[in-house]
Amino acid sequence: MKPFLLLASRAEDVAAEEEYQAYLRFGGLAPEQLQRIRMEAAPLPPLELSDYSGVIVGGSPFTSSDPPEHKSPVQERVEKELAELLDRIVGADFPFLGACYGVGTLGLHQGAMIDRTYGEGLGGVTIKLTAEGIQDPLLQGLPERFVAFTGHKEACTILPGHAVLLASSAACPVQMFRIKRNLYATQFHPELDAAGLVTRIDTYRDAGYFPLDAAEQLMADARKITATEPMKILANFVRRYSGPQ
Repeated sequence: MKPFLLLASRAEDVAAEEEYQAYLRFGGLAPEQLQRIRMEAAPLPPLELSDYSGVIVGGSPFTSSDPPEHKSPVQERVEKELAELLDRIVGADFPFLGACYGVGTLGLHQGAMIDRTYGEGLGGVTIKLTAEGIQDPLLQGLPERFVAFTGHKEACTILPGHAVLLASSAACPVQMFRIKRNLYATQFHPELDAAGLVTRIDTYRDAGYFPLDAAEQLMADARKITATEPMKILANFVRRYSGPQ
């Protein structure tokens, strides 16, 4: 099989490595089957989509809907490079899965309204599949309701008409959507278990996701939650797109 490509943008090494290992583990991939590019570290090199089985965009500390004057030069570069790559990915309907930051990237690229109306704190939420989600092959084997971990400042307020809503939650109406046949974005984290969330809380305790004095309680709460269903999305993505297209 051709490798999958993980486009990451976490500058913090501990969180970046934990994220990569989670995609390997839950995707059932060996390191040589998942090439990682840390976009925050250097400009994106030339890429040929035909070299890969699919593209995954991991979560990010970047907030796409922030005003331009609040964005660092690195964020501006990453967003520009992702938008240009998405031109090609969407045009080819090339297998794509964006986790959390996927909503802010694929969503904006496709004309969604992304703002801070439906941000969620770091913790477990109940995700509910739509009728279309129940039928979607990437959600095969998942129950209609399941627990997933979230933590995001922005979310999708209005989906474009050509998008298919696949999942929602009580506090965030767009938790997963599909564009065309092969382009997916989730607001929740399909790669995140309790241990991974604890790492994220500890890493980003001063990033504005929650009050500084709430970190220890959030980590304690995370350890009490079991999330096992969202990872099936990664396994389904790898299984669906690792063969001939």
